[in-house]
Formats: sequence, C-alpha cells, structure tokens
Amino acid sequence: MKKSRSVGASSPVNGKQGTDWDTRRKRKSADITQALNASPVDVAALRRMAISEGGLLTDEIRSQVWPRLLNVAPHVLDQEPETVERENNKDYNQVLLDVQRSLRRFPPGMPDEQREGLQEELIDIILRVLKRNPQLHYYQGYHDIVVTFLLVLGERLATALVEKLSTHHLRDFMDPTMDNTKHILNYLMPIIERVNPEVHDFMQQAEVGTVFALSWLITWFGHVLSDFRHVVRLYDFFLACHPLMPIYFAAVIVLYREEEVLECECDMAMVHHLLSQIPQDLPYETLISRAGDLFVQFPPSELAREAASHDRYLSP
Repeated sequence: MKKSRSVGASSPVNGKQGTDWDTRRKRKSADITQALNASPVDVAALRRMAISEGGLLTDEIRSQVWPRLLNVAPHVLDQEPETVERENNKDYNQVLLDVQRSLRRFPPGMPDEQREGLQEELIDIILRVLKRNPQLHYYQGYHDIVVTFLLVLGERLATALVEKLSTHHLRDFMDPTMDNTKHILNYLMPIIERVNPEVHDFMQQAEVGTVFALSWLITWFGHVLSDFRHVVRLYDFFLACHPLMPIYFAAVIVLYREEEVLECECDMAMVHHLLSQIPQDLPYETLISRAGDLFVQFPPSELAREAASHDRYLSP
C-alpha cells in the first residue's frame, strides 16, 4: 500500500508547540472520520477541515475526502479506467513532452522504474479525460495538476476526480482560446488595489501585467512549489472553496511581499522577475487564512465589473 505523506505545510515541529499540534491533529483526524461516517456525509464539516490549519493531514484521508469535496458519485469512483489509444491522438505528442519534463514533480529518491510507471499512468489519465470530453482542450500545465492527483490517489481515483475538476474548476483553462483564463487573471489587480493601493499603483506604473501569475493559476501552484506537502495543502484548500480562490491566493502572495515589491526598481522586467520567483518558505497557513478572509471581504461578484475592464493588465 502507498505510504501516506504526513501533514500540511507549516505545523509546529518541536517542544510544547509540537505536542499541542499533535493533540489538535489527533482531534482533527477524529473529527474528519466522524464527518465521513455521518449519514449523509457531513460535506460542510469536511470543507471546514480542508480549509483549517493543517488541511486534511494525510494522503490516506485525502483519498476519502477529496471525492466528497468534488461531489463525485461512488459508482464513478469504482469504474476501472479504460485503455486509451495513443496512436493518432492529437494531444499525445504534447502530453508526452510535458510529462517527460515533469521529473521534478515526483518525490526525490523515487526509483526510476516506479516513476516511469507513474508517468505512463499520467499520460493515460490525461488522454482518457480528453477523449471522454472532446469539448476540453489540453493546455501546458494541466499535467502539473493531474500528477498531484495521481501521486495522492492512484490512477483510478485520480481519473474520476480530474475529470470532474476539468469540467468544473479548470473548465475556463480548457477552452480553445485563453480569453477566459485572462479574465480570471484580471481579478488579481482589483483585489490588490482594495487591500494595498500603493502596491497596485507601483505594479501599474511598472506595467508588469499579470502574466507572472499565469503558471500559478493554471497549475494550482503545482508547477512553482518545490515541496509536495505545500502543494497538497493548497489543493485541500482550493477543492473546498470557490473555483476563483487560487487567484485570491495569488493576490495574497503578492501582498505578503509588499516590501520586496516596493523596494524593487520600478521596471517591468525587474518586477516581473521578482514576482515570478515564489519564495519556498511562505507562511502557508497564514496566507490561506488571509485569502479566505479577502474572498469574503471582496467577493468575485463585487470585482467582476473591474475584472472585465482590466484586459490592459495582461501584458502580451
């Protein structure tokens, strides 16, 4: 059986703090089990657990809770994935290239044979979902999301969840054009403006646009974070929330780096370079909480009109 990775990103590690966290973690694990065993399953409680400190704690728990958060029917989860024809598949070559470049997304130290087997499964999941849903268009970065589900859930469960995700949360990224993706990116600046007009004005003056956040958004940060624990912690959060939550999290990262941004030379290339490099030691739990607060404070409905008029923020 696959070993479950331990906990979320920023749990305390030693001393009394560590003991307190162990106690809270055990209590949380029991609460999740209780919510799963309720009849009907208490999905609202599971959402709260996925959002709150530490997220869903282990991959074993995620494999039980993520399907509930996405409302995937049990009979769908039990389906054995069909074999996918690779020859003459219009997406195969691009998917193969992207998967071959995805070595860093697999745990360090994993034997080559095991990794290569998982890469084959990754290709199959992607081609399977695209074949079942011809309205969906593959984009570079999609594999970064799929590999996260594969590593946590295995091929069968990952196929079912990725298909649901692709027709819902990720649907806008899978259009033939990037118009809807650009529109989602356009929420970034209005959020920043509401919280910190100085940072907003500086970024506008630098004409930095929002392309720096594109890979964050379309991979749910999977492509830019090196520690897998941080990635799955964010996925707990995003799966429990509104589909636009990743753009709020992107805004929170920029706002957290306020001092660095304002000290940077007000030049497009310099600011773009700074923002493109995400620090790996972010206080994830604090930022997750902050993103949730901003979503409540400035809901998408309040920002939609501004986002629609912000096409100029997305640099070519």
